[in-house]
Amino acid sequence: MQLRPVVFSGPSGSGKSTLVKRLMKEYEDCFAFSISHTTRKPRPGEQNGREYHFVTREEMEKAISNGEFVEHAEFSMNLYGTSKKAIEDVASTGRICILDIDLQGVKSIKKTNLNPRYVFVRPPNLQILEQRLKGRGTETDETLKKRLSTAQADLDYANQKGSYDHIIINDDLDIAYEKLKGILIEDIDTLRKDKLKQH
Repeated sequence: MQLRPVVFSGPSGSGKSTLVKRLMKEYEDCFAFSISHTTRKPRPGEQNGREYHFVTREEMEKAISNGEFVEHAEFSMNLYGTSKKAIEDVASTGRICILDIDLQGVKSIKKTNLNPRYVFVRPPNLQILEQRLKGRGTETDETLKKRLSTAQADLDYANQKGSYDHIIINDDLDIAYEKLKGILIEDIDTLRKDKLKQH
């Protein structure tokens, strides 16, 4: 039985990545990330097919125009994207595919027939988000401003009716994680029962 992929989105500093990592750790038999494609060069220690599928711009542009990608975007002169095959590869391992993508990606996926569950992780408000981002000590005034304006656009979209299936307000990480588990526990149970039947 194939269960719907789960699309996670949320501004930088919302705690989304922490929640997803925790979910993957506790239920590693149930979830896996799809491996994205990128045209950037591998960094030291990265392996093709593990962190990313590293491809040339020509290959990726051709695949995009052939409709092989559910979403793609360009950052710092490099293309990044999720192929249909990458999602199918996860499903073939008997796990639920997790996609961690930005707003642009969410809008792109809504135009496909993927039919995932959409989960948005948000901070209680922008002031708290700003404090969290400043607390990292990695932001310049310019990048902070950019992240906050992106976050505002994310929140505006999330406030539209029907934009996401579930919205988790991450005020307290443990409570937010329990909410996330509550959303997915039915799928987790179904998946584990299916696996028991197969053994």
